[in-house]
Amino acid sequence: MISVSQELKVNPDQSGLAPLSRSDLWKGLKMKAENALPFVQGMSKCDVVERTENGLIRDIEFQGKPARERITFYPEKKVVFLRLSGDADGIIVNEILGTDDDLRVRFSFAFQLTEAESGSREEEELRKAVETAYVAAVDATLNGIRSAKANGSL
Repeated sequence: MISVSQELKVNPDQSGLAPLSRSDLWKGLKMKAENALPFVQGMSKCDVVERTENGLIRDIEFQGKPARERITFYPEKKVVFLRLSGDADGIIVNEILGTDDDLRVRFSFAFQLTEAESGSREEEELRKAVETAYVAAVDATLNGIRSAKANGSL
């Protein structure tokens, strides 16, 4: 099993960064669910194939491998990505924490390869690839949300 969790302050005390509200962050996380390509390095496909009452189903390609994910929205609280097919079973959670004056976001994932043993070389290779891309995606997500707010597309 591969698991990583990272929590970040959304509005660190750095001049020059436009502050984000909970609503801004929520809109940005939904935007990422719809099209993760600008946010997730290594993802080359992200197509919504079905919309549900509280989310969507999308086909993705990450590191050249296809997968299908069911995404469930919990408005202004979290987005949950459940892997339905592909070479790994797993879950990703993007969670909004705190209040506007102490807004934080937690990105967590847990994956298990379907065709490899726990602790195997294949699992270690996936862990390295996913962890690197995922940690980069956390920063890219916040930067992308700020950019979208600044240019009025949020």
